[in-house]
Parts: sequence; C-alpha cells; structure tokens
Amino acid sequence: MSTISWLGPLDGPEALPSPSQALSDPNGLLAAGGSLQPNWLLRSYEHGIFPWYEEGQPILWWCPNPRAVLKPDELKISRSLRRTLNKQVFAVTADRAFPDVVRACAAPRSYTDATWITHDMAEAYCRLHALGWAHSFEAWENNELAGGLYGVGIGRVFFGESMFTKRTDASKIAFVHAVRFLAQRGVEMIDCQIRSAHLIRLGATEIPRDEFIQRLRIYCRPRGTPGPWTEEFEGANERSQ
Repeated sequence: MSTISWLGPLDGPEALPSPSQALSDPNGLLAAGGSLQPNWLLRSYEHGIFPWYEEGQPILWWCPNPRAVLKPDELKISRSLRRTLNKQVFAVTADRAFPDVVRACAAPRSYTDATWITHDMAEAYCRLHALGWAHSFEAWENNELAGGLYGVGIGRVFFGESMFTKRTDASKIAFVHAVRFLAQRGVEMIDCQIRSAHLIRLGATEIPRDEFIQRLRIYCRPRGTPGPWTEEFEGANERSQ
C-alpha cells in the first residue's frame, strides 16, 4: 500500500479505513479528510485511530505500529518523583480546567513553535469534553495551573492525547494521580500512541498494532457512561488519604 484514503465531506465516520491499511512510511498514516465531530472521534478511537496534523494540512488520521501503551498496574515511579509526591507540592484535580489544559498543551514549546493542536482540534476536544468523553487532569501550585494532561475515556481504555508542564514534575504528578484514578475505575489500558523515552520511564511498553486493536474490541465495549470525573476523582483522593 503506497497511498492513503481520502474522505469526503459527505462521508460518515464508518468511511475510516481499517488500520491494517495504514502506511509503514510514514508509520501509521491511514487517511486524510473527514471531520472532527464527536461521532468521528469516538469511532476513530474505538478502532485505534487518532487525528494528528498541523495548521494548513487536511485532517490526517493515524494508527502506528507498534503502539505504546501503559497498563495502570505497571506504572513506574522513580525515587525522585516519589519524593515529590510525598511532599504534596501540587494539588491535583480532574475536569476542572479542561480548556485551559488544552490551551497549555497547544502553546509553543522551548524547542519548537509548531503545534498539532490547531484551533479546530482544540474546539473538537472541548466539544467532546462537554459531552463527557474527554477529560483533563490538572496539577496546581498556589492556585495556578502548573501542569496537566488530557485524553479520551471510552470503556476500560483511556486514550492519552497531550501533556504540558510549567513546573518541574507537575505533569508527571498529574499523570501518576490520573493513572491511579483510572485503575480504580477499572481501566485496563492507557493508550500512549507513540513511544517516547519519557513514557517508557513511566512504565509504557510497545505492543503490535494487531494486538492493540484486539484489546480495544474488548475494552471499549460497552462505552460506559459519559460525564465529568471531578467529584469521583476528588472522592477517590479523600478515601486514599
């Protein structure tokens, strides 16, 4: 396969091709076009596909092979990170500042001004959050947002999308709290999409795409009940203290 599928404006999300048709170079590129409406995003995630493109490009859909994943019970916490956890430097919440987390994730980084979180992408995930499918975890220092992450929760899978940090270890602390909470909710797998040294240090591993898709068929059914996780997260925190 050397070409990708082009999706028209009248196509529905069922037009997304099988992940088996994704290119090997660039790894995982599957299709272009389509829509970022909630029905497209939910169907794409359930089939192991996610949007990823830059300003000026059409929507590009990806399903790389292999896939980076983390099982909640395999989370690794370094000694230095555990010390920071024990100091309780940051207060961590869920779904209290979703748009702010997305904006912070989209902000320019020290190494590049480019971002794949375009205005349309940010709006799309905010719509998904309003419907109760997209969630954020926030780390606060002195009532200021210091780090966080966001993603999509479907069934027993959390699909991680992006993280940001303004203070040392803030995003890691938010991630640890998120993983612990997700484990309590019965989440079996966190999709990390693409391998990075940072994720590997936290316990992520790589699995073949076919195995990842097979797991999704089991873990994403049923989808579960959408809604904010704020009160559930804070209640879980109180019980753990």
